[in-house]
Amino acid sequence: MKHVQFVVMLGLSVILGKPALGLSRSSLSEDDSSSTAALQEQLKALEQRVQMLEKLLKSQSGSAYGPAAEAGRPSASSPEAARLEEPGKKPATPERRLEPEQKDAETNKKDSPIAGAGANGFSLTSPDGDFNLKVRAHFQADGRFFAGDAADTSASTFATRVARLLFEGTLARYFDFRFMPDFAGGRLVLQDAYMDVRFLPQIRLRAGKFKTPFGLERLQQEVNLSLVERALPNNLVPNRDLGIQVHGDLFGGVLNYMGGVFNGVPDGASADQDNQDSKDYGGRVFAQPFLKTGIHALRGLGIGMAATSGSHHGTSAAPSLPSYLTTGQSTFFSYRSDGTKEGTAIADGRLSRLSPQAYYHWGPFGLLAEHVISSQGVRKADIRARLDQNASQVALTYVLSGENASYSGVVPKRSLDPRARTWGAFEVAARYSELNVDKNAFPLFANSSVSARKARAWAGGLNWYFNRNVKFVVNYEQTFFKEGGTAGSRQTEKAVLTRFQLAY
Repeated sequence: MKHVQFVVMLGLSVILGKPALGLSRSSLSEDDSSSTAALQEQLKALEQRVQMLEKLLKSQSGSAYGPAAEAGRPSASSPEAARLEEPGKKPATPERRLEPEQKDAETNKKDSPIAGAGANGFSLTSPDGDFNLKVRAHFQADGRFFAGDAADTSASTFATRVARLLFEGTLARYFDFRFMPDFAGGRLVLQDAYMDVRFLPQIRLRAGKFKTPFGLERLQQEVNLSLVERALPNNLVPNRDLGIQVHGDLFGGVLNYMGGVFNGVPDGASADQDNQDSKDYGGRVFAQPFLKTGIHALRGLGIGMAATSGSHHGTSAAPSLPSYLTTGQSTFFSYRSDGTKEGTAIADGRLSRLSPQAYYHWGPFGLLAEHVISSQGVRKADIRARLDQNASQVALTYVLSGENASYSGVVPKRSLDPRARTWGAFEVAARYSELNVDKNAFPLFANSSVSARKARAWAGGLNWYFNRNVKFVVNYEQTFFKEGGTAGSRQTEKAVLTRFQLAY
């Protein structure tokens, strides 16, 4: 700055014609003329430089200390000031500024449910597995075609046997639920609606509407049946009922037990309500004694026993008594009912059932057998009686394509794919079943000219499993009757039954 001040003072003295720094015109005039000329040239050059310095100082003063510069100067709290004050600190890059957003996205992803779709349906599961929802569907399109004399009394038809949506899931790890509405036949029926509390595999609590723990074939899912329709003993087996049940598996699945209290339903029936105070008690024990042993040929053996008991009382308007159906869904037995007290048979007393049951599977071979006894107290007018009905079945299956037979159905090793020359799985099935009505039911409680005393049925079928979700079934079943006709026995029913099934 001292050099700049000196140059400025020197320039001003030259411009104003005043002495500066001890120099005067008189002293300059004493010099040689040539020296004077050289000095004037130097002063002229200095004058030009001073002018340039003035402009430079003026411009620096305006930009460094003016209002505009103050407005543009970064504040001490701004990021720019921080970078200027801390030259050693690495400035934040766009990638580093995005790190919190990326962390939030990763956190949201971890908390998002896991969606799935496959052969077992659609599913949504929480990341920790404590909550899940499964959505599945069952559909059965049937054909019933009658030949011979039965064609006069039974109409050949196509029918939607099952059209169900299944909603299953878990809440808070220990609470399972299942809702299964059925739209078959253009009607809405809530088949299953229950919840399970399962703290341990050995003990679970179920409440709602579900299958009564009794019949072996009835407890088998509809989509896993080896023939189109269930056998004749299912006319004596309770179907779905409202109640509460304790059940579980012991010894790693070797022993299964079920026991509960239910509203109570007639043989072969389901119900959504109850108008009686009395309840039914039901229980079932089923064992697979060789399941955990090294005897492979016996691992698929299961044996069990089931029983129910409860008091049932009907009225002439609601007799609370069953009717029995053939596999072609024709009624072959019913109690007398004309709507009057004198002409209508009603339930009146205890209804007890007992069923020994068993199945066996070894490789492609399968067997299912059960026997059912139903003892019903009945009344017509002032006459009471106890009627004992019984029914049995034996069914055999064999998987021709080599897959394992099982109670839960056949899973093809190779799905149907004509391009790959794979054709799914094939299974043959055969069955004998019969139902016997107590002879004391005739003629007071039932009319032998319209109700048969006995029915015997032989059936054979072929199952084609396209894959684990789709199969086609064709059966031929012939049912013989004792009595039940206007001139002796009811006409033999000869039925061809078909089914296209989707189970997803």
